Amino acid sequence: MDNPSKQLAEEYIRLGGHRRAVIDDNIVSTRCWEKDTPEAAQFWTDRIDTLDAARRRQVVSFLPTINRI
Repeated sequence: MDNPSKQLAEEYIRLGGHRRAVIDDNIVSTRCWEKDTPEAAQFWTDRIDTLDAARRRQVVSFLPTINRI
């Protein structure tokens, strides 16, 4: 069973989202070098930007990361 945060991240990517997670010293943010599709941008605005900070960090943690492991 997927969790809701993972489902949001997967749907954003499926819609053509290009944001990538940046996780550094427990600070979570995103970077985007390519423009999102209009559908992905609207999904991010409507479904992810509206989340509280903790839940938004959970969603971002399921995005592809730019960090090296």
